[in-house]
Amino acid sequence: MDLVEILPRLHLLRFPIGQAYLWRDGEGDAAELTLVDAGHAGSAPEIEAAVRSLGLDPARLRRIVLTHCHRDHVGAAEELAERYGALVLAHRLDAPVVRGAAPVPEPVLLDWEVPLYAHGLTCPEAPPTRVDRELADGDALGFGDGAYAVHSPGHTDGSIAVHLPRHGVLFTGDCVAGVGQVMLGVFNTDRQRALASFRQLAELAPSVACFGHGDPLTEDTARVLKEAADAAL
Repeated sequence: MDLVEILPRLHLLRFPIGQAYLWRDGEGDAAELTLVDAGHAGSAPEIEAAVRSLGLDPARLRRIVLTHCHRDHVGAAEELAERYGALVLAHRLDAPVVRGAAPVPEPVLLDWEVPLYAHGLTCPEAPPTRVDRELADGDALGFGDGAYAVHSPGHTDGSIAVHLPRHGVLFTGDCVAGVGQVMLGVFNTDRQRALASFRQLAELAPSVACFGHGDPLTEDTARVLKEAADAAL
């Protein structure tokens, strides 16, 4: 796993498949930590080691916000939540899948996505994971000086983005990807809804965009996002 600083309060945790983000509110012993997504099953020790390498205490983890129900985003959430008492948050439409009470929705794959999807299934399956709080569009998330959920369906019905307007930061989940270029994310259950969500997120005009896959966008972000969303078909 790679640990990359994006902002002094924001770090990327990059796994072989997928990634998560660590946000810090406060300093020292008063710091409170939030994970946006939680890597794959079995990655909890790596996440804990990354937190400690920053001089932070994993016991300060207060919440884990899941952008959607897929295994490479949910994987370590249950283990970390159990260990540190963090709350797990997910949209109400994906919560039953996260809990293991409903099947993972099948994507409608384009031809070129088929081999990529097969590779993604090599990521360990996520265990059933509790959801302490079910989210809806616009819900405040309790961190980042006013972070809130943005319902962005299409990848899954309950996909969300996380917007921190006071910091200009947007976590897009898998609605948008940054692998090689900024583009619509892959493996969508409803491509047209995903395109509409992409355009909605671009209208937020963030200064930093953090994707579920690919390098974060930190320069000329609002323009690049809007142009990519307008060009997406």
